[in-house]
Amino acid sequence: MRRDAMMTAVLVPLAVVAGVIGWSGQAPLLPAAAFFPLLWSRSPTRIAAALVAAGYFLAASRGLPVGVGRFFSADLWVGLCFWVAAASSFVLIHAALWTARRGWVKPARYIMVLCLTGLPPLGITGWAHPLTAAGILFPEWGLWGLLALTAGLIGLVIRIGPAIAIALTGLWLWSAASGTSQILPEGWRGVDLEMGSSLGRDRSLQRQRDLIVLVQEAAGSGQSVVVLPESALGFWTPTLERLWREGLRGTQVTVVAGAAVIDAEGYDNVMMAIDSDGGNVLYRERMPVPVSMWRPWEQWTGESGGAHASFFANPVVEIAGKKIAPLICDEQLVLWPILHSMIYRPDMLVLIGNGWWTAGGNIVAIQRASAKAWSDLFGVPLVISFNT
Repeated sequence: MRRDAMMTAVLVPLAVVAGVIGWSGQAPLLPAAAFFPLLWSRSPTRIAAALVAAGYFLAASRGLPVGVGRFFSADLWVGLCFWVAAASSFVLIHAALWTARRGWVKPARYIMVLCLTGLPPLGITGWAHPLTAAGILFPEWGLWGLLALTAGLIGLVIRIGPAIAIALTGLWLWSAASGTSQILPEGWRGVDLEMGSSLGRDRSLQRQRDLIVLVQEAAGSGQSVVVLPESALGFWTPTLERLWREGLRGTQVTVVAGAAVIDAEGYDNVMMAIDSDGGNVLYRERMPVPVSMWRPWEQWTGESGGAHASFFANPVVEIAGKKIAPLICDEQLVLWPILHSMIYRPDMLVLIGNGWWTAGGNIVAIQRASAKAWSDLFGVPLVISFNT
């Protein structure tokens, strides 16, 4: 019993370190997260495995409590409740599937862990998935890189786990030494804004005119597609469409921007495509943020107003002669939307977000780091537009 307690006292802090370093918002440090399975597999008891998983996940998502409190204009305890709730499925899965048995049982269990934490329904809160590090360790390997890291993670939970850890460390050092640069597509520009919480909430036409001026300036520098952040357009209306159509008249630029499209039951969080001929919905978000946006209980309670979730719709869309994989906000933090999109071999990744509520935290930095890792893994250009 004493030995188990001592082992747990060592493993939990190490899991916290793996979460803090791996999810620091620096892409080259993502492979630190890949060592978490080794710590989980060495847990002496099921309770210890739960504590190790909790330490890792809570450390990785440490920016959530303050951010949630700011988003809801609530006390810190509200953010703490969301933080714990977000960790619950991750911790329960790792606790339920932990085993002390050797042989094929433990790696088989960990394969189930990878699937359950990465895919719907439980994977909708699957932040901090270790497979995100594949692009740093195996750049341009594509699905083969994903399979290679999967094999490595499974190897960490068996008897030769320490040897696998040494091999992954060598790959990590090699990748850090070689480095990669972000691939930028020609003629595309992502515009970052610093408009805070007013973006999407300031519905004045003057705000839209200001954004049109930004787009016109980008078009004047030779950009053919300009990307604006999530919520940049606010609620999409016929009046707004006329304003943008007139503002883009005489230009050849296409704008991709975030907006909300309302219907009788709620709304869709979308990317709009706008040019001098007008605008249309380019992409509907597959996984809005649970609770704050997507509220599935509304269909049973008779309430309305939440965001629709289009789980497996529009994984890729076409615009300006390119097939793009679009991701909005929370989709950049979980595994399955990007994998769903990459099956269709897109030409590039286009990511937008509105991270004003994360000020002082590292969530936006983690989103950017994850995006770079996926771009590196599949060798595709990346366009990002965030508001902070």
